[in-house]
Amino acid sequence: MNRRSVTIALAGSIATALAMIGAPARAQDAAMEKMMRDTGEAIKAGKVEKCYGIALKGQNDCKAGAGTTCAATSKVDYQGDAFKIVPRGTCVTVQTPHGPGSLEPIKRPS
Repeated sequence: MNRRSVTIALAGSIATALAMIGAPARAQDAAMEKMMRDTGEAIKAGKVEKCYGIALKGQNDCKAGAGTTCAATSKVDYQGDAFKIVPRGTCVTVQTPHGPGSLEPIKRPS
């Protein structure tokens, strides 16, 4: 095998590897988009609600306030502007070390 053939074979292998790496990410993105649509529909239908102040660090659902972008971006446990999606009617019964969950963002010291 000459040098050119080895280079072509190596380039093909790298391209295949990169395509394989990207495929799961695209599938994960599609699954996340579907989950967000389904969650939005469930919220609109009144089946679930956003419960603020109950998520552990990095375990919030989408939109965790200033300095964060989306799901799993809360910086501290029970961050007041980070929410979890819970069945309707259960939010205020969830107890944390800082008190119950809230249907509205909670101001808490950082």
